[in-house]
Amino acid sequence: MNTKYTSEEEDFIYSEEIEAFTDWMKDAGYTRYTQKSYLSDVYEFLNSHAIRNKPLDEMKKRHVLSFLSSARTRGVSDSTRNRKHAAVSCFFKALIELEMAEHNPAFGIKKAKTEHNKAPVYLDEIKITEFMQSVEGKYRTRNLTIFLFMAYMGLRVGEVHGLNLNDYNAERGTLQVLGKGRKWRTLPVPNAVATILQQAIEERLSPWRDGESALFISQKGTRLSIRNIQQIATDTFDRFQSHIEPEQRLPYSSHKLRHSFATMLLRQGTDLRTVQELLGHSSIQTTTIYTHVSNREKEEAISKLDVQLPFEIK
Repeated sequence: MNTKYTSEEEDFIYSEEIEAFTDWMKDAGYTRYTQKSYLSDVYEFLNSHAIRNKPLDEMKKRHVLSFLSSARTRGVSDSTRNRKHAAVSCFFKALIELEMAEHNPAFGIKKAKTEHNKAPVYLDEIKITEFMQSVEGKYRTRNLTIFLFMAYMGLRVGEVHGLNLNDYNAERGTLQVLGKGRKWRTLPVPNAVATILQQAIEERLSPWRDGESALFISQKGTRLSIRNIQQIATDTFDRFQSHIEPEQRLPYSSHKLRHSFATMLLRQGTDLRTVQELLGHSSIQTTTIYTHVSNREKEEAISKLDVQLPFEIK
């Protein structure tokens, strides 16, 4: 059985490299969520059978492949396998930059093919309204504001988590959002959302620490965490689908509200470039996954065709 190490254990021979990688990610602006995920994957890699306490410069591509293959054998998804690959590659990239390694054994390994043509799960306008009606509880206004940001402004969970009070300009009706790649984008706040947002600010919980600038505060008085936001969404979606048999429920999550935002925009005729800017995508290719159409729309399109047969049907 493999021994599992943490950064606190003195006998973990890669402690210095892990510490350097952590500092490198912080300096590069990686979110705390990404840092935690990447560190977990790198620990798993360094503790795997493929490594067995090898010096860094003796690690080869086959060792990384063995680690990824083992993960696939355990049944992880393509996206999880690709994240583990990205984490290990990033680890060695950081060490090379810090002159603690000479090569990257994860370089050149192909990504697992994912289902690019699979239509994202989303809610239409009616379902979004029904979902918002499922928001309840002591912190209803705060949670409703969070979901409105996702469904009608396209924010990611991490972006909601990172919002500060001064990111909202009530006079201009705009919200400054720090997205992936440390890139800022300015979003107009719909009037209806602004009304609820203003109420949420007035009801904002008192932070336990002076100077806490977070827009959304938890009941503990700290910035609402990404995990908290995801759990609030999960609980709300459970209420939203409580009348449906468990095996027939759709796999909704907080990120599906962002999918819904993009889908609504495109169905209203918004051009792809504008949707890309609103979502904060670095590549327009990422935005194209939202150009899916429903079976109903396909049926309507086909029904408009005047089919002419070269013979009479008897």
